Amino acid sequence: MKRHSRPGPPTQDQGRRARNFAPTGAGGPSALLNQAVACHRMGELAQAEQLYRQILQAQPRHFDGLHLLGIVHHQRGDYREAVRRIGAALAINPASATANNNRGAALKELGRHAEALENYDRAIALKPDYAEAFNNRGVALVALKRFAEALASCDRAAALRPDFPEAFNNLGMALAELGRRGEAVQSYDRAIELKPDFAEAHNNRAAALNGLQRFAEARASCETAIALKPNFAEAFYNRGNALHALRHFAAAIADYDRAIALDPAYAEAFSNRGTALVELRQPELALASYTKAISLKPDLDYLKGDRLHVKMHLCDWADFDADCADLEAAVTNGMNAASPFPLLAILASAEAHLGCARRFIAARHPAVEPLWRGERYVHERIRIAYVSADFRDHPVSSLAAGLFEAHDRSRFETYGLSFGADDPGEMRSRLKAAFDRFVDVQDRSDLEAANILRELEVDIAIDLMGLTANSRPGIFAARPSPVQVNYLGYAGTTGADYIDYLIADRFVIPPDQHRCFSEKVVYLPDSFQANDAKRRISERTPSRAEAGLPDHGFVFCCFNNAFKITPDLFGIWMRLLAATEGGVLWLSAGGSVRDNLRREAQRRGVSPERLVFASKTPLMEDHLARYRLADMFLDTLHFNAHTTASDALWAGLPVLTCAGATYAARVAGSLLHAVGLPELITHSLAGYEALALKLARDPALLASFRQRLARNREPLPLFDTGRFTGHLEAAYTAMWERQQRGEEPESFAVRSGA
Repeated sequence: MKRHSRPGPPTQDQGRRARNFAPTGAGGPSALLNQAVACHRMGELAQAEQLYRQILQAQPRHFDGLHLLGIVHHQRGDYREAVRRIGAALAINPASATANNNRGAALKELGRHAEALENYDRAIALKPDYAEAFNNRGVALVALKRFAEALASCDRAAALRPDFPEAFNNLGMALAELGRRGEAVQSYDRAIELKPDFAEAHNNRAAALNGLQRFAEARASCETAIALKPNFAEAFYNRGNALHALRHFAAAIADYDRAIALDPAYAEAFSNRGTALVELRQPELALASYTKAISLKPDLDYLKGDRLHVKMHLCDWADFDADCADLEAAVTNGMNAASPFPLLAILASAEAHLGCARRFIAARHPAVEPLWRGERYVHERIRIAYVSADFRDHPVSSLAAGLFEAHDRSRFETYGLSFGADDPGEMRSRLKAAFDRFVDVQDRSDLEAANILRELEVDIAIDLMGLTANSRPGIFAARPSPVQVNYLGYAGTTGADYIDYLIADRFVIPPDQHRCFSEKVVYLPDSFQANDAKRRISERTPSRAEAGLPDHGFVFCCFNNAFKITPDLFGIWMRLLAATEGGVLWLSAGGSVRDNLRREAQRRGVSPERLVFASKTPLMEDHLARYRLADMFLDTLHFNAHTTASDALWAGLPVLTCAGATYAARVAGSLLHAVGLPELITHSLAGYEALALKLARDPALLASFRQRLARNREPLPLFDTGRFTGHLEAAYTAMWERQQRGEEPESFAVRSGA
């Protein structure tokens, strides 16, 4: 979530509403100048300007006339003319600290912060106790992202003038930018104590509270700011962010809309509005909002990735290649153009994934002071905690429920730390019962949740989410546990130095790719992916008619999420349909995605009726049963089927995949190896297409793969939950033993049968 803070106004000697300045400089005060100053003090800017111009007509090098006329232009928002006029005054008297400060304030409004800083430095050199100049210098340094220097400058301003609310406000801003949000709130509180109607300080306090995950307090602060300043766009935006974090998405959108009405060029509000619309499952509206944001601020952090990702969810492939190339180039050049997850679904290198993840973590979830400081825990059993928002009816839980239940309780004490909604249902109940202790922390901040792990003296904390939606890496950033692990929910590196290990296998991460992962890689002997051998499949298979399929013809199937489908792959699928008389492609998609894919089929010369879309089934066991109606599962390329591939194989449906270059693109191959069907792994799109067509035309060959899958399901490792759990426990034990010996994390492999 983007945060928006607002500095206090640049302070001028005259800038405090023209009440506390006296004319100085060439010629001394004259009756005309005194009259101009009096008008200026009363806010009669037009009359003051006319009188200053009369003075300058008579004395073109009149310092006060030039300086004060420049201030009039500043007050009217004509900052370029203010810079010119005050600059002319300084050419006459460069030793004026006041004029240097005021020229800096005008330059700041033009975004010329480096030049403004030069003027502030000259003002301070001329007047070392100049609190206003120190304050303004801090604002310029914040804009230049020199936050430590900004902190020192604002701190000096506050020390010189303990009654200076703007200095405390800007000190808070510098502290917030340095990640010291608790101290920032204290500084904003001091500003508000000095100036209770300081709307900007109330708003900035809200932004800091949002960063501290104190969302209800942030909302209240925004409401105070809005009451003080009803047309305060940033306060509506920050309240929208608080409501968004509280999952009140419709209310958040209303606030973003209000911010946009007040400031139609508010790119951040359009962007966050798009994210809230995604949460409300309104991707078309989200795309429009992202598109508007990108037209206003193309380089806004993560925006290009968010926009492309929602387009991919819609299978809207207009300008797809150009969008991908632009995003990859931006990421390769070190820009924060995308958060890590959207990159997994497009052709990007493992090196690019690592760079993107490192920058994302550094910007959004940097390490903080560790809670665990090297203590040696002495427990009868190794304490492991799985941390997730997805302890519910969710793909990760459907894979791992059997693992949680199978842990050896004589050797391991297990915890589930849940920060997701408490969705009632069979899976939630099963998961709660699977752990020795289940702890709900959805209403706790990252630091509070981390403190719970520390108080429980958890030896190994396992992040089941990585950098997926609604994840909370901030819990791990506080280092609550001696060993921290990235596993299962995210097919990539976190880029976080505070995550020690990643669980993998030799297929998903070949040994020569270790350098592309911030974590040490732990190899399991079969597949990295847990599977639950207790998953039920309905005994009843629906008829083809019930599933919306034709009575006859080959059924290609892909139930992957729509965002994983790319135009190049879809082109292959359409060629397969064209070459397979009566064949259909069975997909899982709804809404406008169906229309878009049918239109894409038509463009490729295939009747749209040959695309069949599966409806949702209320029970997973019924969904698994209908896989029996398909002939072959066609995997996606850059982001493979993960849980969906396990579903198909568990139901007896052969999966054809093409192994790509990254972890996310190699998962299905890992599963096929573990179930004894490596022949269904191809290594090029040409090979993928050729094998798919061969299998579709050779029923005996395809039937042989079905038969092997049926024979292999029980004896081979993929669905052997007990064998898998033993290997994972061996990995945890090795991690724990290294830590107990005081050794640093290192990559290693678990032996088969360990």
